[in-house]
Amino acid sequence: MSELGTRQEIRVPGIAEPISHYTDVVRAGRLVFVSGCAPTDERGRLVGAGDVVAQTRQVHENLKRCLSAAGATFADVCKVTVFLTNVDDREQVNTVRKEYFGAQRPASTLVEVSRLAIPDMVVEIEAIAVLPEGRA
Repeated sequence: MSELGTRQEIRVPGIAEPISHYTDVVRAGRLVFVSGCAPTDERGRLVGAGDVVAQTRQVHENLKRCLSAAGATFADVCKVTVFLTNVDDREQVNTVRKEYFGAQRPASTLVEVSRLAIPDMVVEIEAIAVLPEGRA
């Protein structure tokens, strides 16, 4: 057993099967690492093709499922990385993010990329959370 505790890979109900060699969430002790969430439904179909607001909402719904599967909530998220195909969409993403995070503000990095894994996908978000002591 490491200092971080037991490493657990979590496949999340309602999240499509990964398209390559990864899992939805890895929990190591109190640390929760959520893979980049795509704006897809449970069958892996893109939601809101080309619509950054619809896609951002779906991404946050998928993040919520992933966090919950590891015993975490948005209040436990310490860091997010946002990947956008158009950095000018930042404010629309932030508006949706505030709906999910409320007053909590995670550390954040924004990266503009030329494209994402699925055609017409415009946003992807990954997260790192820390569970409070006693919830680990």
